[in-house]
Amino acid sequence: MGELTDTEDVETEDPQVRVKARKPRRLWRELPVLVLIALIIALVVKAFLFQPFWIPSRSMVPTLRIDDRVMVSKISYRLSEVARGDIVVFRNPDAEEDETPFFESIVNSVTGALGIHSSEDTDLIKRVIAIGGDEIEIRDNTVFLNGRALDEPYLLPGNAMSDMPARTIPLGTLWVMGDNRSESRDSRVFGPIAVDDVVGKAIMRIWPPDRFGGL
Repeated sequence: MGELTDTEDVETEDPQVRVKARKPRRLWRELPVLVLIALIIALVVKAFLFQPFWIPSRSMVPTLRIDDRVMVSKISYRLSEVARGDIVVFRNPDAEEDETPFFESIVNSVTGALGIHSSEDTDLIKRVIAIGGDEIEIRDNTVFLNGRALDEPYLLPGNAMSDMPARTIPLGTLWVMGDNRSESRDSRVFGPIAVDDVVGKAIMRIWPPDRFGGL
């Protein structure tokens, strides 16, 4: 009997032998299609439902650390309004116009959908401190919201903030800040962000396993 190859038929009267001989060839033919389908599903989920997000900086320490991964819900704010205290991903106000080559942008979309690379140049993650209509002030290293000192148990001792005179947040915008106030570039630098620029709400820390849990 000759050696079985990828293109050779097996001459046998036993139909079970023929099925077993053809199965490996069928799997290799179907594998690229299955991979393509999986990537399409990942991209659709990323675009409309959920997206993993890799934390590349210390701006949200201690809540989020470098190399943590969080799951961001893109449907949360279709069902409810952004609230004070939410951790949100939003478009970087200072991001330059995207001139990434087409093929590279596809690769970035796929790896971004899998949470493999950071999209820090285009997206940032911070905590919502104030919403449209609120008055915010920073004085004596304390945030005052609508005239009252804000209780912020998520901050580490030793965070330093420069004083900022009281200002009213315009409607349709949000004031966002990192939990690591000493090392966060946030609304103190680029001002309020538009609600429409919010990508989604960070709902869960999914990596590392020992820090798995809700936010």
